[in-house]
Amino acid sequence: MAIVDDIRGVLAPPHPAGRPFIAGGLIVLAIGFVAGAWLAWIGLAFTLFCFYFFRDPERVPPPRAGVFVAPADGRVVSVRQAEPPPELGLGTEPRWKVSIFLSVLNVHVNRVPADGVVTRIAYHHGAFVSASLDKASEANERNALAIRLHDGREIAVVQIAGLIARRILCSVREGDPVTAGDRFGIIRFGSRTDLYLPPGVLPLVTEGQTMTGGETVIAALAPVSMTAPVP
Repeated sequence: MAIVDDIRGVLAPPHPAGRPFIAGGLIVLAIGFVAGAWLAWIGLAFTLFCFYFFRDPERVPPPRAGVFVAPADGRVVSVRQAEPPPELGLGTEPRWKVSIFLSVLNVHVNRVPADGVVTRIAYHHGAFVSASLDKASEANERNALAIRLHDGREIAVVQIAGLIARRILCSVREGDPVTAGDRFGIIRFGSRTDLYLPPGVLPLVTEGQTMTGGETVIAALAPVSMTAPVP
């Protein structure tokens, strides 16, 4: 069953953001049939890569109330306390931040971490240093969302451009109700996604773990131990 799921994930339909790139690859492929086989091979390789990179598999959030799911696929590169992005107006009290690095091989569709309402969206121009570095959270181009949970507490999730990414897409607006696991955007090519938990909520993940967006539990709403197991 796991092998079947992996195959379905690879063959998942592409996200709409990938259509212009796929179309461009197909055009190069068509021209290559006339201009030369080498160009056709380049067009075919680029088209297949885009189908793979922009794949958008379905995800099933865990049937548990009061949990936060991973906002992206990838590897956890940092778990530490930090102030939320100032542009969101969430104050300066440090809270736990979980940073996920997405390589070009990961699914790049971003997922909503928890049920709530989007209260603020703020875009910030910046640099394009490697998204695997912790300074990318402050230095790089980013798009930050504040989400108010049903109990009034707020979280922040930040889409961060990477070394070669130049386009962050966000499909939700301020005031939109959102549900855990919902798609809310995509970052083209290598990137990073940060999740700022509510004050007093501790993460259940550590650096080096692999995340599945919309499915992996990152934290529970009630304060828990860093070493507490996830059922």
